[in-house]
Amino acid sequence: MTTATTHPALAPARLGTHTLRNRLAVAPMTRTSASPDGVPTPEMADYYAEFAEGGFGLIVTEGTYPDAEYSQGYLDQPGLATDAHVEGWRAATRRVHDAGAVMIAQLMHAGALSQGNPHRTGTVGPSAVQPRGEMMPEYGGSGPWPVPAELTVRDLERIVEGFAAAALRAREAGFDGVEIHAANGYLLDQFLTEYTNRRTDAYGGSVANRVRLTAEVAGAIRAAVGSEFLVGVRLSQTKVNDFEYRWPGGRREAETIYTALADARADYLHIASEGRAFLETALLDGGSTTTGLARSATGLPVIANGGMHDPAQAEQVLADGHADLLAVARGALANPDLPHRLATGIPLEPFDRSMLSPRVTLENARRRRNG
Repeated sequence: MTTATTHPALAPARLGTHTLRNRLAVAPMTRTSASPDGVPTPEMADYYAEFAEGGFGLIVTEGTYPDAEYSQGYLDQPGLATDAHVEGWRAATRRVHDAGAVMIAQLMHAGALSQGNPHRTGTVGPSAVQPRGEMMPEYGGSGPWPVPAELTVRDLERIVEGFAAAALRAREAGFDGVEIHAANGYLLDQFLTEYTNRRTDAYGGSVANRVRLTAEVAGAIRAAVGSEFLVGVRLSQTKVNDFEYRWPGGRREAETIYTALADARADYLHIASEGRAFLETALLDGGSTTTGLARSATGLPVIANGGMHDPAQAEQVLADGHADLLAVARGALANPDLPHRLATGIPLEPFDRSMLSPRVTLENARRRRNG
Protein backbone atom coordinates (compact mmCIF):
# COMPACT_ATOMS: atom_id res chain seq x y z
CA MET A 1 0.00 0.00 0.00
CA THR A 2 1.42 3.38 -0.97
CA THR A 3 1.20 6.37 1.33
CA ALA A 4 -1.67 8.81 0.98
CA THR A 5 0.49 11.47 -0.63
CA THR A 6 1.59 9.13 -3.45
CA HIS A 7 -1.68 7.34 -4.12
CA PRO A 8 -1.99 6.63 -7.88
CA ALA A 9 -5.50 8.07 -7.94
CA LEU A 10 -3.95 11.50 -7.38
CA ALA A 11 -1.92 11.34 -10.60
CA PRO A 12 -3.11 13.48 -13.55
CA ALA A 13 -4.95 11.81 -16.42
CA ARG A 14 -6.03 12.61 -19.96
CA LEU A 15 -9.62 12.39 -21.14
CA GLY A 16 -10.10 13.52 -24.71
CA THR A 17 -8.50 16.94 -25.00
CA HIS A 18 -8.67 17.53 -21.24
CA THR A 19 -5.98 17.01 -18.63
CA LEU A 20 -7.61 16.04 -15.35
CA ARG A 21 -5.82 16.99 -12.14
CA ASN A 22 -6.38 13.47 -10.79
CA ARG A 23 -8.11 10.18 -11.58
CA LEU A 24 -11.02 10.67 -9.19
CA ALA A 25 -14.48 11.36 -10.58
CA VAL A 26 -17.82 11.99 -8.93
CA ALA A 27 -20.19 9.29 -10.14
CA PRO A 28 -23.67 10.22 -11.41
CA MET A 29 -26.17 10.04 -8.55
CA THR A 30 -29.91 10.69 -8.81
CA ARG A 31 -30.72 13.76 -6.71
CA THR A 32 -34.22 14.82 -7.90
CA SER A 33 -33.51 18.35 -6.67
CA ALA A 34 -34.43 20.44 -9.70
CA SER A 35 -37.53 22.59 -10.02
CA PRO A 36 -40.74 20.82 -11.10
CA ASP A 37 -40.05 21.81 -14.71
CA GLY A 38 -36.52 20.38 -14.61
CA VAL A 39 -34.50 23.59 -14.17
CA PRO A 40 -31.36 23.17 -12.01
CA THR A 41 -31.48 25.26 -8.84
CA PRO A 42 -28.81 27.40 -7.14
CA GLU A 43 -28.59 24.71 -4.44
CA MET A 44 -27.63 22.19 -7.12
CA ALA A 45 -24.82 24.50 -8.24
CA ASP A 46 -23.59 24.53 -4.62
CA TYR A 47 -23.79 20.73 -4.50
CA TYR A 48 -21.67 20.17 -7.62
CA ALA A 49 -19.25 22.99 -6.81
CA GLU A 50 -18.44 21.42 -3.46
CA PHE A 51 -17.00 18.32 -5.16
CA ALA A 52 -14.84 20.46 -7.44
CA GLU A 53 -13.64 22.56 -4.52
CA GLY A 54 -12.91 19.31 -2.67
CA GLY A 55 -10.43 18.31 -5.36
CA PHE A 56 -12.25 15.92 -7.71
CA GLY A 57 -10.89 16.12 -11.24
CA LEU A 58 -14.07 15.06 -13.04
CA ILE A 59 -17.73 15.45 -12.15
CA VAL A 60 -20.53 13.59 -13.93
CA THR A 61 -24.04 14.89 -13.27
CA GLU A 62 -27.05 12.91 -12.25
CA GLY A 63 -29.12 11.44 -15.08
CA THR A 64 -30.60 14.34 -17.05
CA TYR A 65 -33.52 13.87 -19.41
CA PRO A 66 -32.85 14.87 -23.04
CA ASP A 67 -36.36 15.55 -24.39
CA ALA A 68 -39.85 16.51 -23.28
CA GLU A 69 -41.51 13.32 -24.47
CA TYR A 70 -40.98 10.00 -22.68
CA SER A 71 -37.42 10.36 -21.41
CA GLN A 72 -38.02 11.83 -17.93
CA GLY A 73 -37.80 9.17 -15.23
CA TYR A 74 -38.49 11.01 -11.97
CA LEU A 75 -40.28 14.06 -10.67
CA ASP A 76 -37.89 16.98 -10.06
CA GLN A 77 -35.25 15.39 -12.27
CA PRO A 78 -33.17 17.97 -14.18
CA GLY A 79 -33.40 18.22 -17.94
CA LEU A 80 -31.49 19.43 -20.96
CA ALA A 81 -34.53 19.79 -23.16
CA THR A 82 -35.25 23.54 -23.01
CA ASP A 83 -33.53 26.92 -23.00
CA ALA A 84 -34.46 27.30 -19.33
CA HIS A 85 -32.60 24.06 -18.54
CA VAL A 86 -29.52 25.39 -20.32
CA GLU A 87 -29.60 28.61 -18.33
CA GLY A 88 -30.08 26.75 -15.07
CA TRP A 89 -27.06 24.49 -15.66
CA ARG A 90 -24.76 27.42 -16.49
CA ALA A 91 -24.35 28.34 -12.82
CA ALA A 92 -23.18 24.82 -11.99
CA THR A 93 -20.72 24.49 -14.87
CA ARG A 94 -19.25 27.91 -14.14
CA ARG A 95 -18.72 27.09 -10.47
CA VAL A 96 -17.17 23.70 -11.24
CA HIS A 97 -14.81 25.18 -13.82
CA ASP A 98 -13.81 28.00 -11.46
CA ALA A 99 -12.75 25.30 -8.98
CA GLY A 100 -10.61 23.53 -11.57
CA ALA A 101 -12.67 20.46 -12.50
CA VAL A 102 -14.13 19.09 -15.74
CA MET A 103 -17.91 18.60 -15.85
CA ILE A 104 -19.94 16.14 -17.93
CA ALA A 105 -23.72 15.94 -18.27
CA GLN A 106 -25.16 12.45 -18.17
CA LEU A 107 -28.02 12.09 -20.65
CA MET A 108 -30.63 9.55 -19.56
CA HIS A 109 -33.80 8.25 -21.21
CA ALA A 110 -35.75 6.25 -18.62
CA GLY A 111 -37.85 4.29 -21.10
CA ALA A 112 -39.97 1.66 -19.33
CA LEU A 113 -38.51 2.65 -15.93
CA SER A 114 -40.21 6.03 -15.83
CA GLN A 115 -42.26 6.68 -12.70
CA GLY A 116 -42.58 10.45 -12.79
CA ASN A 117 -43.08 12.10 -16.17
CA PRO A 118 -45.53 15.01 -16.13
CA HIS A 119 -45.29 15.31 -19.91
CA ARG A 120 -46.79 11.92 -20.76
CA THR A 121 -48.98 9.13 -19.49
CA GLY A 122 -47.65 5.65 -20.02
CA THR A 123 -44.11 4.52 -20.78
CA VAL A 124 -42.18 3.20 -23.76
CA GLY A 125 -39.59 0.49 -24.30
CA PRO A 126 -38.04 -1.79 -26.89
CA SER A 127 -40.89 -4.29 -26.45
CA ALA A 128 -44.19 -4.47 -24.59
CA VAL A 129 -42.62 -6.33 -21.66
CA GLN A 130 -43.40 -5.43 -18.05
CA PRO A 131 -40.21 -4.56 -16.14
CA ARG A 132 -39.22 -6.75 -13.24
CA GLY A 133 -39.75 -5.62 -9.68
CA GLU A 134 -41.65 -2.57 -8.50
CA MET A 135 -41.28 1.18 -8.75
CA MET A 136 -38.97 2.87 -6.25
CA PRO A 137 -40.65 4.55 -3.26
CA GLU A 138 -37.56 6.66 -2.54
CA TYR A 139 -38.31 8.46 -5.81
CA GLY A 140 -42.05 8.67 -5.35
CA GLY A 141 -43.13 5.45 -7.03
CA SER A 142 -45.14 2.47 -5.82
CA GLY A 143 -46.48 -0.78 -7.18
CA PRO A 144 -45.58 -2.75 -10.31
CA TRP A 145 -44.14 -1.04 -13.35
CA PRO A 146 -46.63 -0.57 -16.20
CA VAL A 147 -46.24 -2.44 -19.44
CA PRO A 148 -44.52 -0.04 -21.90
CA ALA A 149 -45.63 0.64 -25.45
CA GLU A 150 -43.23 -0.79 -28.03
CA LEU A 151 -41.23 1.89 -29.82
CA THR A 152 -41.43 2.13 -33.59
CA VAL A 153 -38.41 2.69 -35.79
CA ARG A 154 -39.56 6.28 -36.31
CA ASP A 155 -39.77 6.66 -32.51
CA LEU A 156 -36.16 5.50 -32.29
CA GLU A 157 -35.11 8.08 -34.85
CA ARG A 158 -36.70 10.82 -32.71
CA ILE A 159 -34.95 9.50 -29.60
CA VAL A 160 -31.58 9.61 -31.35
CA GLU A 161 -32.32 13.15 -32.54
CA GLY A 162 -33.32 14.11 -28.97
CA PHE A 163 -30.02 12.89 -27.53
CA ALA A 164 -28.04 14.83 -30.15
CA ALA A 165 -30.04 18.01 -29.53
CA ALA A 166 -29.52 17.65 -25.78
CA ALA A 167 -25.76 17.27 -26.29
CA LEU A 168 -25.74 20.58 -28.16
CA ARG A 169 -27.63 22.18 -25.28
CA ALA A 170 -25.10 20.72 -22.86
CA ARG A 171 -22.29 22.36 -24.80
CA GLU A 172 -24.21 25.64 -24.76
CA ALA A 173 -24.64 25.31 -20.98
CA GLY A 174 -20.88 25.08 -20.53
CA PHE A 175 -20.39 21.35 -20.06
CA ASP A 176 -17.19 19.74 -21.31
CA GLY A 177 -19.00 16.69 -22.61
CA VAL A 178 -21.89 14.29 -22.22
CA GLU A 179 -22.18 10.75 -20.96
CA ILE A 180 -24.81 8.50 -22.56
CA HIS A 181 -26.60 6.51 -19.87
CA ALA A 182 -26.85 2.97 -21.24
CA ALA A 183 -26.79 1.30 -17.83
CA ASN A 184 -28.88 0.37 -14.79
CA GLY A 185 -31.99 -0.76 -16.66
CA TYR A 186 -32.96 2.49 -18.39
CA LEU A 187 -33.98 2.69 -22.05
CA LEU A 188 -30.69 1.99 -23.82
CA ASP A 189 -29.95 -0.82 -21.37
CA GLN A 190 -33.45 -2.17 -21.99
CA PHE A 191 -32.40 -2.60 -25.62
CA LEU A 192 -29.19 -4.35 -24.52
CA THR A 193 -31.06 -6.78 -22.27
CA GLU A 194 -32.47 -9.94 -23.82
CA TYR A 195 -35.57 -10.31 -21.65
CA THR A 196 -36.76 -6.71 -22.20
CA ASN A 197 -35.86 -6.65 -25.90
CA ARG A 198 -37.88 -9.16 -27.90
CA ARG A 199 -37.74 -7.29 -31.16
CA THR A 200 -37.23 -9.10 -34.44
CA ASP A 201 -35.99 -6.09 -36.44
CA ALA A 202 -32.48 -4.60 -36.70
CA TYR A 203 -32.60 -3.55 -33.01
CA GLY A 204 -33.29 -6.97 -31.51
CA GLY A 205 -31.92 -10.49 -31.46
CA SER A 206 -28.12 -10.61 -31.53
CA VAL A 207 -26.05 -8.46 -29.20
CA ALA A 208 -24.77 -6.58 -32.27
CA ASN A 209 -28.37 -5.60 -32.98
CA ARG A 210 -29.23 -4.86 -29.36
CA VAL A 211 -26.34 -2.39 -29.00
CA ARG A 212 -27.26 -0.67 -32.26
CA LEU A 213 -29.43 2.06 -30.72
CA THR A 214 -26.75 3.08 -28.20
CA ALA A 215 -24.16 3.19 -30.98
CA GLU A 216 -26.48 5.30 -33.13
CA VAL A 217 -26.97 7.73 -30.23
CA ALA A 218 -23.20 7.99 -29.76
CA GLY A 219 -22.63 8.51 -33.47
CA ALA A 220 -25.33 11.16 -33.76
CA ILE A 221 -23.97 13.08 -30.78
CA ARG A 222 -20.44 12.93 -32.16
CA ALA A 223 -21.65 14.24 -35.54
CA ALA A 224 -23.51 17.08 -33.80
CA VAL A 225 -20.82 18.27 -31.36
CA GLY A 226 -17.59 17.56 -33.24
CA SER A 227 -14.35 16.01 -32.04
CA GLU A 228 -13.42 18.32 -29.14
CA PHE A 229 -16.50 17.70 -26.98
CA LEU A 230 -16.29 14.62 -24.77
CA VAL A 231 -18.71 11.76 -25.47
CA GLY A 232 -18.77 8.84 -23.03
CA VAL A 233 -21.03 5.86 -22.42
CA ARG A 234 -22.00 4.34 -19.07
CA LEU A 235 -22.71 0.60 -18.98
CA SER A 236 -23.60 -1.98 -16.34
CA GLN A 237 -24.86 -5.51 -16.19
CA THR A 238 -27.22 -5.03 -13.22
CA LYS A 239 -30.23 -2.74 -13.13
CA VAL A 240 -32.03 -0.70 -10.48
CA ASN A 241 -34.85 -3.27 -10.74
CA ASP A 242 -32.67 -6.40 -11.22
CA PHE A 243 -29.42 -6.73 -9.27
CA GLU A 244 -28.80 -10.28 -10.43
CA TYR A 245 -28.63 -9.83 -14.20
CA ARG A 246 -25.38 -10.57 -16.02
CA TRP A 247 -24.69 -10.40 -19.75
CA PRO A 248 -25.56 -13.95 -20.86
CA GLY A 249 -22.80 -14.02 -23.46
CA GLY A 250 -20.16 -13.10 -20.90
CA ARG A 251 -16.85 -11.94 -22.31
CA ARG A 252 -17.96 -12.33 -25.93
CA GLU A 253 -21.05 -10.19 -25.41
CA ALA A 254 -19.13 -7.54 -23.47
CA GLU A 255 -16.49 -7.26 -26.16
CA THR A 256 -19.13 -6.81 -28.87
CA ILE A 257 -20.78 -4.00 -26.89
CA TYR A 258 -17.51 -2.23 -26.14
CA THR A 259 -16.15 -2.33 -29.68
CA ALA A 260 -19.45 -1.11 -31.18
CA LEU A 261 -19.30 1.99 -28.99
CA ALA A 262 -15.63 2.59 -29.73
CA ASP A 263 -16.46 2.35 -33.44
CA ALA A 264 -19.14 5.01 -32.85
CA ARG A 265 -16.31 7.32 -31.66
CA ALA A 266 -16.98 7.39 -27.96
CA ASP A 267 -14.15 9.00 -25.98
CA TYR A 268 -14.45 6.77 -22.93
CA LEU A 269 -16.48 3.98 -21.31
CA HIS A 270 -17.79 4.23 -17.76
CA ILE A 271 -18.59 0.81 -16.32
CA ALA A 272 -20.38 0.20 -13.06
CA SER A 273 -19.58 -3.04 -11.26
CA GLU A 274 -22.19 -5.23 -9.67
CA GLY A 275 -21.13 -4.55 -6.08
CA ARG A 276 -18.62 -2.68 -3.96
CA ALA A 277 -16.18 -5.60 -3.92
CA PHE A 278 -15.20 -4.61 -7.44
CA LEU A 279 -12.45 -7.16 -8.09
CA GLU A 280 -14.87 -9.98 -7.29
CA THR A 281 -18.10 -8.80 -8.85
CA ALA A 282 -16.62 -7.34 -12.06
CA LEU A 283 -15.13 -10.67 -13.17
CA LEU A 284 -16.08 -12.14 -16.53
CA ASP A 285 -15.50 -15.67 -17.78
CA GLY A 286 -11.82 -16.12 -18.56
CA GLY A 287 -10.71 -14.08 -15.55
CA SER A 288 -10.80 -10.55 -16.98
CA THR A 289 -12.86 -7.76 -15.42
CA THR A 290 -15.53 -5.84 -17.28
CA THR A 291 -13.36 -2.73 -17.18
CA GLY A 292 -10.09 -4.46 -18.03
CA LEU A 293 -11.68 -6.05 -21.08
CA ALA A 294 -13.09 -2.68 -22.14
CA ARG A 295 -9.58 -1.18 -22.02
CA SER A 296 -7.93 -4.00 -23.95
CA ALA A 297 -10.71 -4.36 -26.53
CA THR A 298 -11.04 -0.66 -27.38
CA GLY A 299 -7.94 1.23 -26.24
CA LEU A 300 -10.28 3.84 -24.74
CA PRO A 301 -9.95 5.30 -21.26
CA VAL A 302 -12.21 3.42 -18.86
CA ILE A 303 -13.86 4.65 -15.66
CA ALA A 304 -14.55 2.03 -12.96
CA ASN A 305 -17.39 2.57 -10.48
CA GLY A 306 -18.09 0.51 -7.37
CA GLY A 307 -16.49 0.97 -3.94
CA MET A 308 -13.69 3.19 -5.27
CA HIS A 309 -13.59 5.29 -2.09
CA ASP A 310 -11.61 2.41 -0.55
CA PRO A 311 -7.96 3.50 -0.99
CA ALA A 312 -6.62 -0.05 -1.17
CA GLN A 313 -9.12 -1.20 -3.78
CA ALA A 314 -8.67 2.01 -5.75
CA GLU A 315 -4.92 1.51 -5.82
CA GLN A 316 -5.19 -2.10 -6.99
CA VAL A 317 -7.70 -1.28 -9.74
CA LEU A 318 -5.33 1.32 -11.17
CA ALA A 319 -2.09 -0.59 -10.59
CA ASP A 320 -3.37 -3.81 -12.18
CA GLY A 321 -4.70 -2.01 -15.26
CA HIS A 322 -8.42 -2.54 -14.65
CA ALA A 323 -9.28 1.13 -15.25
CA ASP A 324 -7.87 4.60 -15.91
CA LEU A 325 -10.24 6.63 -13.73
CA LEU A 326 -12.29 5.89 -10.61
CA ALA A 327 -15.87 7.10 -10.08
CA VAL A 328 -16.93 7.54 -6.45
CA ALA A 329 -20.57 7.73 -5.36
CA ARG A 330 -21.47 7.16 -1.69
CA GLY A 331 -17.92 7.88 -0.59
CA ALA A 332 -18.18 11.26 -2.31
CA LEU A 333 -21.49 12.08 -0.61
CA ALA A 334 -19.83 11.47 2.76
CA ASN A 335 -16.55 13.11 1.70
CA PRO A 336 -16.94 15.77 -0.99
CA ASP A 337 -13.29 16.62 -0.24
CA LEU A 338 -12.13 13.00 -0.68
CA PRO A 339 -9.17 13.87 -2.97
CA HIS A 340 -7.86 16.38 -0.44
CA ARG A 341 -8.27 13.81 2.34
CA LEU A 342 -6.44 11.19 0.31
CA ALA A 343 -3.58 13.59 -0.39
CA THR A 344 -3.19 14.66 3.23
CA GLY A 345 -3.97 11.40 5.02
CA ILE A 346 -7.11 12.67 6.75
CA PRO A 347 -9.42 9.69 7.46
CA LEU A 348 -12.64 9.43 5.49
CA GLU A 349 -15.98 10.14 7.13
CA PRO A 350 -18.31 7.11 7.17
CA PHE A 351 -21.29 6.98 4.86
CA ASP A 352 -24.72 7.32 6.42
CA ARG A 353 -27.80 6.12 4.51
CA SER A 354 -29.54 9.42 5.24
CA MET A 355 -27.10 10.95 2.75
CA LEU A 356 -29.00 9.21 -0.04
CA SER A 357 -31.76 11.76 0.54
CA PRO A 358 -31.22 14.73 -1.80
CA ARG A 359 -32.55 17.08 0.87
CA VAL A 360 -29.97 15.84 3.36
CA THR A 361 -27.19 16.14 0.79
CA LEU A 362 -28.08 19.70 -0.16
CA GLU A 363 -28.52 20.71 3.47
CA ASN A 364 -25.12 19.25 4.36
CA ALA A 365 -23.54 21.18 1.49
CA ARG A 366 -25.22 24.39 2.67
CA ARG A 367 -24.00 23.90 6.23
CA ARG A 368 -20.43 23.24 5.16
CA ARG A 369 -20.48 26.29 2.88
CA ASN A 370 -21.77 28.52 5.68
CA GLY A 371 -19.21 27.19 8.14
